[in-house]
Amino acid sequence: MIAKGAGSWNEPAEPQGAAGSAPTALRIALGAQLRQLREVRGISREEAADAIRGSDAKISRMELGRVGLKDRDVRDLLALYGITDPTERDQFLALAKQANTQGWWHEFGDVMPRWFEMFVGLEQAASVIRTYEAQFVPGLLQSPEYARSVIGLGPWAGQDIERRLALRMHRQQLLTRPNAPKVWAVIEETALRRRTGSPEVRQAQLEHLATLTARQNITLQLVPDPFGGHPVSGVPFTLLRFAEPDLPDVVYLEQLTGALYLDKRRDVDHYAAALDSLCAQILTPDETAAALQRLIDEG
Repeated sequence: MIAKGAGSWNEPAEPQGAAGSAPTALRIALGAQLRQLREVRGISREEAADAIRGSDAKISRMELGRVGLKDRDVRDLLALYGITDPTERDQFLALAKQANTQGWWHEFGDVMPRWFEMFVGLEQAASVIRTYEAQFVPGLLQSPEYARSVIGLGPWAGQDIERRLALRMHRQQLLTRPNAPKVWAVIEETALRRRTGSPEVRQAQLEHLATLTARQNITLQLVPDPFGGHPVSGVPFTLLRFAEPDLPDVVYLEQLTGALYLDKRRDVDHYAAALDSLCAQILTPDETAAALQRLIDEG
């Protein structure tokens, strides 16, 4: 994840070895505030690094929200940036402590690569989640047996599959919590026709989607089959939007061994515009509900 307007970064494969206050989002927001304080006062990363006896790379990681904020480092930086009011300092330090609290997803660290941890944390903090999928039903909308079949396509076996399934089901709890995010999913109809698991699994997944789309916070649109080419064809991605003013929108693109996070305004706007254009051409939510029912009736 990167500071607002700074560009993008590619999170590499894992090396060896409550919505608005989700620790990942809070850490990023606090890092952005530290960056703003530094820049307003014309202090370089190198000068900030000297103040905490670290490197400019450490300052960068702190400002990007990629590492926890140590109490001593935060105190030293606030002093350097001229934040001397005791109440303001204490509030910032309290939030930094909260940001260092591990989210529930860390208990799945044995089956979750580091590059995906960031996404789960941001997903938990998002107020709007828009996603496009070409091959499968999005993870948040998968039924348990369908999810097990999809996970089973990877190089996992036995306990790993069950642990990964438990993680996916836990992620879905955000759909029914208070102040649940709005989820808007666009799925290629071919993904629903593709054989994933047994016919019974596919049928149950279709019925699960029909049930989910009756919820106020979930919108589903199908790209009908056949349909001509379109700007986002074959490029699954998720666009996350946050209520917190210090958090920029993020586009998440998953790869086989890593993930790309984009928040540069022109990049996010490009993906959002492409998705808006596609949504205007495909089945409406009501037409999608009717299409789902036809697929269910086909058996």
